[in-house]
Amino acid sequence: MGEQRLDEQTIKEQLNAILNDDVIEWSKPIMTKFMKLMAYYRCAMMEIETKFNVLNEEFSLRFDRNPINSVKSRLKSLPSMKSKLSRRGVAMSVDAIEEQLNDVAGVRVICSFTDDVYMLAEALLKQDDITLVEAKDYINNPKPNGYRSLHLIVTVPIFLAREKRLMKVEIQLRTISMDSWASLEHQLRYKKDYEFDDRMASELLRCAELSAELDARMDALRETVHND
Repeated sequence: MGEQRLDEQTIKEQLNAILNDDVIEWSKPIMTKFMKLMAYYRCAMMEIETKFNVLNEEFSLRFDRNPINSVKSRLKSLPSMKSKLSRRGVAMSVDAIEEQLNDVAGVRVICSFTDDVYMLAEALLKQDDITLVEAKDYINNPKPNGYRSLHLIVTVPIFLAREKRLMKVEIQLRTISMDSWASLEHQLRYKKDYEFDDRMASELLRCAELSAELDARMDALRETVHND
């Protein structure tokens, strides 16, 4: 995940390209509303990142190690927003983005061990300004292709000069091993000019199983070190 701050002209050009085959100009008020919404999502991501950084600092003092390897954030791309709304039969609009999409703002937390994923998720969800909207545990219940991660949709308040707004953020928590597999799987599956076949899918699933075994072995080693 890598956040990109787009200027107004670039956003306008991209919107005009994806909204319709014809050139559609968004009015200045609508453009301003869209830019404000994206700024709100960036603020929400910063709030979530700060919360995880604080937890990482606390747990580093308690356990003499950092449970978080890295925290990354991203805003969903405009073509992805358009595509997802289209699949739901919803026209592209600023209101539809906020009302229909839960993953415009995304934060990915890469953890050292599997237990850290659940420890951090539990600590975050105990905070009184965080509300859980949806949780999907793809670690205990991996996707058919082998993908593993814990997904949370939460709302977090952002405090502006004259108002407080609740914003939705998608959080993905995974280990280093899970993240490496997901990144490489995406590169291989969507490589241009290559027909992804069943043999490749089967091999990637086997790699995912090996990745899960690696996590289990590392967790066992951590337990041994902790208990000695």
